[in-house]
Amino acid sequence: MAGTIDQAKMKFSRIVNSRSYYRFNQSQNPDGESSRVEVKLAVDGEEEMDGQEQEHVQRDTYTRSSCSGPWNKWRFLVWVGGVLVIFCVGSLIGYSVHRKSESASCSPGDGVIKHDPEDPPNQEFPPNYPPPLDWSELVGLLNDKLSSKAIADKLSEYSQVVRKAGSSADNKLADDIHDIFTQLNMDPWVDEHYVKLQFPNSSNPNKVLFGTVEIGSPKGFLAYSETGRREGRVVYANYGELSDLQNKEYGLNLNGSVVLMRAGKISMAQKVMNAAKMGAVAALIYPDPADYKTMSWDAELYGHVHLGSGDPYTPGFPSFNHTQFPPAKSSGLPGILAQTITANMAQSIFEKMGGEGAPDRFKGDLSSYKLGSESDKVTVAVNNNLADTKIHNVFGVIKGYVDPDRYVVIGAQRDSLTSGYAKSTVGTALLLELARVFTELKKGSFRPKRSVVFASWTAGDFGNIGVTEWLEGYWSSLDRKAFTYISLDGVVTGADSFRASASPLLHTLLQKTLGKVKSLRSKSSLLQSYGRGFSSLLTPMQMDDGAYPFLSLSGIPSVSFSFISSSDKQFLGTNMDEKKHLDRITDQKVVELSVLAAQVAGQMALRLVHDHILKLDVSKYSDVIARHVSAITQRVDTLKNDTVDKIESLSTKWLNAAKSSYGRAAASLNIDIRNTDQNDLEMCRIINNRIMKVEHNFLSPYVSLRDVPFRHIFFGNGWQTTTDLEKYLGDVQEKTSFDIDQVLNKFALLTWTIQGCANDLAGDIWSLDNEI
Repeated sequence: MAGTIDQAKMKFSRIVNSRSYYRFNQSQNPDGESSRVEVKLAVDGEEEMDGQEQEHVQRDTYTRSSCSGPWNKWRFLVWVGGVLVIFCVGSLIGYSVHRKSESASCSPGDGVIKHDPEDPPNQEFPPNYPPPLDWSELVGLLNDKLSSKAIADKLSEYSQVVRKAGSSADNKLADDIHDIFTQLNMDPWVDEHYVKLQFPNSSNPNKVLFGTVEIGSPKGFLAYSETGRREGRVVYANYGELSDLQNKEYGLNLNGSVVLMRAGKISMAQKVMNAAKMGAVAALIYPDPADYKTMSWDAELYGHVHLGSGDPYTPGFPSFNHTQFPPAKSSGLPGILAQTITANMAQSIFEKMGGEGAPDRFKGDLSSYKLGSESDKVTVAVNNNLADTKIHNVFGVIKGYVDPDRYVVIGAQRDSLTSGYAKSTVGTALLLELARVFTELKKGSFRPKRSVVFASWTAGDFGNIGVTEWLEGYWSSLDRKAFTYISLDGVVTGADSFRASASPLLHTLLQKTLGKVKSLRSKSSLLQSYGRGFSSLLTPMQMDDGAYPFLSLSGIPSVSFSFISSSDKQFLGTNMDEKKHLDRITDQKVVELSVLAAQVAGQMALRLVHDHILKLDVSKYSDVIARHVSAITQRVDTLKNDTVDKIESLSTKWLNAAKSSYGRAAASLNIDIRNTDQNDLEMCRIINNRIMKVEHNFLSPYVSLRDVPFRHIFFGNGWQTTTDLEKYLGDVQEKTSFDIDQVLNKFALLTWTIQGCANDLAGDIWSLDNEI
């Protein structure tokens, strides 16, 4: 009633008081009398009135003599009386309408709102409507709806065929996933890219020869190797880490050599790049039985040598069909031949090699290990074909009710160069199961505030190509909108332990989730069952991780995790990645462990779309910044104590000040969160905006996306990172010269990247301090 009266008052006031200008039309009196002036009253905001009111205003014209007389008191009293009559009539009409609306929406005494059946279903729950379910009820529903039988059926269905990226089997699975998303009413769409993939030549296989003796023609291969034929002295270099290659104690001369390395510890791309930097012409990689205990000695290895992600021939931009592709190559391509061989082939090479025996730390479970001699010549022939290939990513979405333009992405790779049971089949099955469960939750009482996007990627075995091309293609659409990525790749590769890699922003959420999900071993939680503490479960995120491009390329907080086996860590990317092998090392617990993995991913996603304030803990980055700044400060102090030339001009004062600025900004945000009424949706959105910018702001703005795609200063790769600066300062004593200008430049840009993040986190411009 009060609202209707106020509306009537406002409209009347506008009619009476808003005569802001006059339009004069002067015309000759047809009777020949003196001219009259017709005045049309114009009303401010007249376009906002309804048609009836506008018609009234347009007809509110009158004529008067050019020299009409003043109003007298009787005329004034009549005018006031008319105003009162209009006001009373308007009030009565408003009250009548209000009573009608009340009687239409409520039945006497029941107090229940009756919704119009013609309204769309989502209108029953306006954006500010609180979720009917509390958190414990929601988690219970999630766990109840997850079906081990549905997961088992999907695992059985998708484990039957090899799904090479871009193949008919891969495309068929993409179509099946699209159909499932359609049946779930998830508004699915497809993202197409045209990329270059490399495969072996079936008519001209790759070969390895020792002298003139053929060692073998391996079926495994390394995509993006250079092609051709190279011969050189064979040298054994353990895992191919830089410490193995640069050790002067063993006098390894790798210039023009063929480097033999065992798989493990670092990625194959890193091994080959390290060998290329040392002047090698080719690299051979084999699985040593010491690292692959349950694997056959004839097992093949598959992988790629691109030290990066995405299509290496479109670095920094997407491979869409309308892109004008320049003749470009990623700097992450090593430019030498690279080939995998079996353990039996490696044994044959070692038996023919001469030279000194390898040191103990180089030895595995083969019968002999030699460093090689000048006369040991090995020839490598790589005949792979580079093919233009059309690939498809498939997406479905469950839209939120409050902030549908903000979303968490759950994704899984579906392709594989082998059967890929652990690497891609399990993740794809869980992706579809979580999509089904979230859809059923939304059909019930669950009202997600933000959206959930489900993504099926392809070309993952070639270096996360599907993921990276999508990120590059939709950078503007994803920036500040996608706030978390949860990877389902390889979530079950064993049963003995649990490992996770995550942005610090997600550490608190991951820890609490692991503290709630029950372990198969006992009634204790995963956190209690698998670790001496949360930090013992964390491991750095590697470049070949499916979540890595989200974190280091796009600045989106990301997490990946896996149940792993301590006895056989490295069968992914081999022909041992099959159902029988995974069943054996998990003691037939693949389905049960998959359900637990679904609970972890599902609960994290639900928490991120359920709460008013995003569960991303900005204070965790305070510890990360402090740790790196402390390491840099210690190295600078050491150099000053050693009186290194020109080091006196280097100061860590401003870097420490930037660290403190971030700490204050994070603490201030946490205070704001505690003091905020979480029913104030606008204030919650403002706070969430501040939180969502943090990860993105750690992407260095001072490097080119094309030249340095992984721009993150803590988890990226390149000269802009804190680890690169720490390493440079640590290596100064071994260098013949110290480039102080380069160090000062790195210090300045690193300082301002951290300070810029702190400024943005602080909020409004008037909330910033001026300590730097």
